[in-house]
Amino acid sequence: MAETGIDGSGTPWFAAVDVHYPPSGGALAALVLAGDRTFSQVLEQKTAFVAQVAAYVPGEFFRRELPPLRAVLAGVTGIEVLVIDGYVHLTPDGKPGLGAFVHTELGVPVVGVAKTFFATATHAIPVTRGHSARPLYVTAAGMPAAEAAELIRQMSGRFRIPDALRHVDALARGRKTAIAGAR
Repeated sequence: MAETGIDGSGTPWFAAVDVHYPPSGGALAALVLAGDRTFSQVLEQKTAFVAQVAAYVPGEFFRRELPPLRAVLAGVTGIEVLVIDGYVHLTPDGKPGLGAFVHTELGVPVVGVAKTFFATATHAIPVTRGHSARPLYVTAAGMPAAEAAELIRQMSGRFRIPDALRHVDALARGRKTAIAGAR
């Protein structure tokens, strides 16, 4: 069996990533890895800082976000599903968003989870979680959108945002240095 993961354990990974842009410049990308689809326990985590990032250009967010994601994913193999903060496709006819570029580059199923509705993303599946009436908007590449929506619905956590996404966001913002239970 080929080595997978950060630790070479052969574990298939379910991964979530996020990127934050500190006011001082650059980007801090974070990754959490779990051994199951619900992300019931984060087993590994990683961060990577990229000193130089492209300026934000509307419609070309991937140019800014991909380099930090490449950095944090470097050396990680065996990902079965990668969850990102954002859209995979921006329109029902497939205009690529960040997730589509990540899917093309890595060749793994990518699930996009957006907190706000993007006007042209009428194909996104609204998913409500916890006691929130505000949905998350789910898109996918490499797996059926309905399956991706169900994955997000079933992810661990009582709140609107699944725990793994809250943890990876906190890591990317530098608010967490360790996740309880992570090796």
